[in-house]
Parts: sequence; structure tokens; C-alpha cells
Amino acid sequence: MQPQWRASDINSKGVSMRLDEIMELLDCELLTTDSDLSIEVTEVVATDGMSEVLAFALAGELMVTGLTNIQSIRTADIADVNAVVYCRGKRPAANVIEFAKLKQIPVFATDLVMFDICGLLYQKGLKGVS
Repeated sequence: MQPQWRASDINSKGVSMRLDEIMELLDCELLTTDSDLSIEVTEVVATDGMSEVLAFALAGELMVTGLTNIQSIRTADIADVNAVVYCRGKRPAANVIEFAKLKQIPVFATDLVMFDICGLLYQKGLKGVS
């Protein structure tokens, strides 16, 4: 059953953040070299369910996940998200990073848990997707 409201309805400020600002806020490591960190995002999809990303993500979003296999990058590519943040200290294998570079998807890793990542991004005004 779908909720009667979307999480993005809670915050309609239209705030955006550049990837370099997100990287600093979340204390991320950039895993894809030569990535454009001036890209802006206004919304975030946070899940380990790639089917949820495909069903609910909007183009240009930031994807937060703990799923580090190649399917996460394939999903990000199909859903046209701007970047991927891996949480909980997880790091993808080298072939996943290389595939992300090929698809020009910036990839970050942080030790923060998904809940804290979402809270920090929400405090800065980014919207969520339900």
C-alpha cells in the first residue's frame, strides 16, 4: 500500500547541494577519480532494495545504499541517479568502481549508517523520496 503522502512533501524548500558539499558533510571517500563534484542534487533515495530505486527514484537523485555489488551501479545507471553513496563502511570491489567510472557515476563511501546519512541530508534541506 502506497502512503498518502510522499516524504518529499515534508520539505518543499527546493534546496540543492553539490556533491563536494555532500562529500564533506558525510565525511565520504571519493572512490571514482575524476568525478564531477559540482553536480547538484535536491532529492535522495536511500535503500538497499534496488527494485525500490527503479520504482521510485527520480532522475538526478543521490542514491544511498549498503549494497555494493555491480547491480547497484547498473540500477543507478538505469534510474539516472547523479551519484551513489555506500554506507556502513562498505566498499565495492574494483570492478564495480571501474563500471561506475565507465558510466560516469560518482561513487562515495562513508562509515556513517544510512539513518544518520538521511538525517544529515534532511537537516541541510534535501528531500527524500518515498
